[in-house]
This record gives sequence, C-alpha cells and structure tokens, in this order.
Amino acid sequence: MQLRMIRTNLLNLPEIKMPPGYRLRTYQENDNWHWANIINSSFGGDRTDADTREQIVDRPEFEPTGLFFSTYQDQPVGTACAWKWNGADEKEVGQLHMVGVMPEHSGYRLGKWVSLAVLYYHRQQGFKCAVLGTDDFRLPAIKTYLNLDFMPIYVEDDQPERWQVIFEKLKLPFISDSVDQVRTALSENIITKIY
Repeated sequence: MQLRMIRTNLLNLPEIKMPPGYRLRTYQENDNWHWANIINSSFGGDRTDADTREQIVDRPEFEPTGLFFSTYQDQPVGTACAWKWNGADEKEVGQLHMVGVMPEHSGYRLGKWVSLAVLYYHRQQGFKCAVLGTDDFRLPAIKTYLNLDFMPIYVEDDQPERWQVIFEKLKLPFISDSVDQVRTALSENIITKIY
C-alpha cells in the first residue's frame, strides 16, 4: 500500500515562483498525450491518450481547471492533478494526485510548483485539507511534499518502519505519525475520511 501524507490546512501557501522560461497552465483539450508522456517518463509505463481519458479526463472527479501543467517553450514538461479524495462529491478533502516531471527538466522545482498550484486550487474550491499517496522510492517527491508542509500519517502497520527508513535516506529528523496534530487541526468527520 502507498504511503499517505496530509497537509492539515491550505493556509499560508508559499508564492508560486516559476523559473525563467517556464509557465504554469491548466488542461487543454490536446493535453491527453502530454499527460501520458510526462507520467510515463516519471513513473514508467506506456500510457496513451486513451489511458489519460480513462484514468483522468473521463473520471467524475476530473475538473479541467484542476489539472496543471508546467510548460517550457509551450510544451508541457510537468503535471499535477487536483483530485477529490473520496469521489466526485467530496467537498472537504482534496487530493494531490499524479505529480510528474520530465527527467530532463528536473532540478527546477517544477514538481513543487505544480503541486502548489493544486493546493491553491483546492483552497479556492473550499477544501479544508489535502492528502496524497506516494511510494517509498520517490524520495525527491517526498522531500518536496515535506517542504510543502505535508506530514506522514500511518494507515498500515508497516508504515512507521517505512517512514523511518525514508527519513534516514533523506537525512532528516524522523517525524512520527502526525495523528495528534491531525486530530487537533481537523474535524472528526474529515479524520474518518482520511484514515
């Protein structure tokens, strides 16, 4: 099972500062192939336009204004999707979903900027918090999420040990399960949704 992280509020978001030559925009009709290409480059696989439609665009959770792309010379090179945690009717818990950047454009913090665009979007839509799922080996992404004030939450018995290894690899002090912080910051209704 993927690791889970939460940002308990969407206040005090840092300013988006795209690097020179890069821009940020939302989904356009011809972006299905671009999304598939970025995700294939980031995660592996051979997704196609049809996969983009099936996995993203045709889903009830999809909003075109919530799928962000970083572009270089008008070509999409990074992406992140604003999703709804428990389906299309969700109004409180947003999800940062499918963050990817073309490897040749790494080092410009594009993952941070598209992720931050999603958080701003969730805030504008009235969401209270944001959740994400990630994998143990995605260390640069996890570091980005931590820098955006996401915290680990444990949803499986093996996750404390997995998080300990991750923090050691990142050479960061270990942050244990943030359940007490989460319970203080969020209503019981929201907590039930995320755990």
